Amino acid sequence: MTFAALAQAPNRRRTEAWLLAFAVLITVFGYTYTGLSMNGRLPAGLPGFAAAVFFMALVPHLIVRRFAPRADPLMLPLATLLSGIGLVLLNRLDITYAAKPSLHMTPAAGGQLVWTVIGVAVCTGALMLLRDHRFLQRYIYLTMAVALVLLMAPAFFPGDTYGAKRWIFIGPLSLQPGEFVKIMIAVFFAGYLTLNRDALALSGRRVMGVQLPPGRQLGPIFTIWVISLLVLVFERDLGTSLIFFGLFVITLYMATERTSWVLCGLAMAVAGAAVVGTTEPHVKGRVMAWLHPMDIFLPEKQRPPGLQSDQAAQALFSFGSGGISGAGLGQGHPELIGFAGNSDFILTTVGEELGLAGVMAVLLLYVLLAQRGLRAGLTARDPFGKLLAVGLASALLLQVFVVAGGVTGLIPLTGKALPFLAKGGSSLVANWVMVALLIRISDSAQRRREPVGQPDGPGGRRGRRARTVPDPDETQVTPRVVAALPAPAAPQASGPAASHGRRARRARG
Repeated sequence: MTFAALAQAPNRRRTEAWLLAFAVLITVFGYTYTGLSMNGRLPAGLPGFAAAVFFMALVPHLIVRRFAPRADPLMLPLATLLSGIGLVLLNRLDITYAAKPSLHMTPAAGGQLVWTVIGVAVCTGALMLLRDHRFLQRYIYLTMAVALVLLMAPAFFPGDTYGAKRWIFIGPLSLQPGEFVKIMIAVFFAGYLTLNRDALALSGRRVMGVQLPPGRQLGPIFTIWVISLLVLVFERDLGTSLIFFGLFVITLYMATERTSWVLCGLAMAVAGAAVVGTTEPHVKGRVMAWLHPMDIFLPEKQRPPGLQSDQAAQALFSFGSGGISGAGLGQGHPELIGFAGNSDFILTTVGEELGLAGVMAVLLLYVLLAQRGLRAGLTARDPFGKLLAVGLASALLLQVFVVAGGVTGLIPLTGKALPFLAKGGSSLVANWVMVALLIRISDSAQRRREPVGQPDGPGGRRGRRARTVPDPDETQVTPRVVAALPAPAAPQASGPAASHGRRARRARG
């Protein structure tokens, strides 16, 4: 792009540039402060880290300017800032792990930086290749078939230390397919409900004042319920099951606007969780750790059956010692949680060293990113784009809820990775793909709300040329009611002038 083209970019792109600069500044400052706080000197790799973060923000910004100029200006800075905070926290943990070899923890910040770069590259590639999000609607059944294969694949591989099966091992690499499955499921649900929402919105019987859906229409939600239970039983993955089922119920409600679907979904979720929680030993152990976190410090004979981990108790100690403002970055002891310090329990590092204020700030960043996704869905004109944006934003909120709720003791632990912050290449790449889809939908939605030539200025040459070219998205929007109405009849003239006009026409004839 030329400098003239950059100068003619919309105001929202300039806003995005300033916000990205702010995100880069916060990330580099946190990295520097951690080194000074823990080692008393500047980190050795500060120039390389700063350059990597700078280009990690600059390249996608230029791609968005070129391929999605009307996209929401907050999505990319929010994702960049969350990824930067995750890199700072992992670097802080690496310093402690290096100083305490007895913990037997390998460094994670370097690998996380590489995966962040890969995730940003995938995001920019998706924006360049996927010029219209409605292209995904053509392959919803193929997408769901691939998603089911990926969802069942971890059952054939060994589980982790605590029994959950979430990974596929290919040589030295490991893949967590559940992170990509949530995006595929969101695409399938959006496409399926767009085609069948009228049938799903049919009235059914009224029971105790609630309009229940017809029995035959309960088939989809029953099938999803059974699949989520199978995942929970055979793979012992509570988090994926909750996200999988919750995503379907939310998108189903958005498509039909029927509260009965939500009530049916909640009832089936509670029933399934109760059955599996009392029969599956791995899930039962997580429930016992949630109900009795401090009993782990009792003698082994006095502990409740199935209670084996002290992570829930250590997390509560970590949040309690942090207080309102925290102990300071690098001044806490998050390593006491063990390997979970750089997985789903990385939120405890925020709570201990940045306090309640830091936890609330991080959660607000997630909420704001999800809100921009929901806003893109509400402003989109096509039903598929609406449901897809709402589904992706809901999947993000559900994952943050199950992770933060499990760490803080609100719900049982799930073991899912906290988006953008926790260690994990699969999670990073999948979340950056989600950001790319939301950016594409927001660009398409805003393009239909603005005049075609507005971004380049009303008097610019490119603006005048753009107004003469029809918007390609206008061929897909819902037909206007005005266009279907007959044109108004021309008024009939009366009086001498009218009779004179009739005589003149007869004379000419």
